[in-house]
This record gives sequence, C-alpha cells and structure tokens, in this order.
Amino acid sequence: MPRLVFDIETSAVGLENFDSIQQEYLFREAERQPTSEDHSRKKAEIFQQFSLWPFTAQVVCIAMINADSGKGQVLYQADDFDEDSLETAGDAVEFAPQVDEVELLTAFWDVAKKYDSIVTFNGRGFDVPFLYLRSALLNVPITRKDWLGYCYQTEPHCDLAEQFSFYNVSGREGAARKFNLDFYCKAFGIPSPKEMGITGMDISALLADGRHRDIADYCLRDVVATVELYRIWRERLMGIK
Repeated sequence: MPRLVFDIETSAVGLENFDSIQQEYLFREAERQPTSEDHSRKKAEIFQQFSLWPFTAQVVCIAMINADSGKGQVLYQADDFDEDSLETAGDAVEFAPQVDEVELLTAFWDVAKKYDSIVTFNGRGFDVPFLYLRSALLNVPITRKDWLGYCYQTEPHCDLAEQFSFYNVSGREGAARKFNLDFYCKAFGIPSPKEMGITGMDISALLADGRHRDIADYCLRDVVATVELYRIWRERLMGIK
C-alpha cells in the first residue's frame, strides 16, 4: 500500500487580522505580567507561538514524497507565482509554487485523495489537525478525513514521533522519551534537515524576506529525513523489509 510522507511549514498571520477583543484574549497572559519589561517579553513569546495555531497562522508550504516510489512534490506559496515555473529536484521531486494558501491546500487534498496511508513526524499532534482546521476555515474540501486515526495504531497514520517514543510510554524522563526529528536523525546517521542552518523557527522571517524557495527546500529536507527514519523504523523495530 503506497504511503504518503509529508510535512508542513506554517507562519503567523499579522495582528491586523484580529480585532481588539481577540488580541486581548490572545495576549491575556502578557497583560498579567508585573512590569512593562515582563509584559513585552511575554507578548513576544506568545506571538512566536502564533505559528503553531491554525487560527493564528497559515500553511505556507507542504512537501510530499511517496515512500515507495520516492517521487514527490513541494507546494509552496510564492509572491512571484508563475503557472509555468515548475521545477524539479532530480527526476523525483517537483516544486510547484502556489498563488495563495487556498490554492496550496486545494492542490494538497487533490494529491491526498490518492493515498489511504500517511507517515509523519508528530503529524497527529500538529500537521494533520492544522491542515484540517485551516482547510475548514478557508472552506477548502478535505478529501481524507480519517487521517488522525486511533492512538496505538499505524494505519492509516504512522506518526514516527509516537513510534520512537512507544506512545510516550515512559514520559520525559524515561528510556523512550520523545526527541525532535533533528536529534533522531543525528542518532541514526541520517542527514539532518537543519544542517543547512535553517529551522522551523526561521520560517516567518524567510517568508517576510521573500525567500519562498528556501522554505520549500527546508520542508523537503524534513520529508526526506522522515522517509529515511520511516525505513529504519520498519526494518529495525517492526522487522518489515
């Protein structure tokens, strides 16, 4: 059964998208701080978290690879969008700039309907619910509504963050504590997606600078690493060749 391995990149939307009541709600913890310095620091911390919430952020890139064929596609928002500007990475991956988030999500769900199974790293806790909620907000039809699946199952969704921590069986202090993708990659000798000096924390700044292709390249590196980690999980922990 072909599996789709994917990852998303998100970026906070501006405060102008929220009215005064919404902003008061979002920054309520900052208002409770005792000093103006503490208030500013807390507000900055909260705004940094905007990229993690589908009601305060947008999807700016989705990279996808078929775990069996190795072929894939990277969908990403680009200011200089051109319908004829498709590029490829070797013979396997196509870069497809999109005019906006609606078009990006629509293109993603068009690919998604061809797959029954997916592989992610922390996708059950982040990527899938983020995509569901953003699509609902923008009224983009969702073609696969079963991807959250059930805990303790790898069908239809194999979340490697859950598998390598054995569903968080030992908490943060035990032998199976959860690490981030970069740490697992380095432990297993997989090239880390962060080796080029870009992390998920840089996405908003890259977007502001118009570096859309850099975001796409980083997202693809995340997926390539996830594919390799998935193969290790299958062969060494599940005994599947």
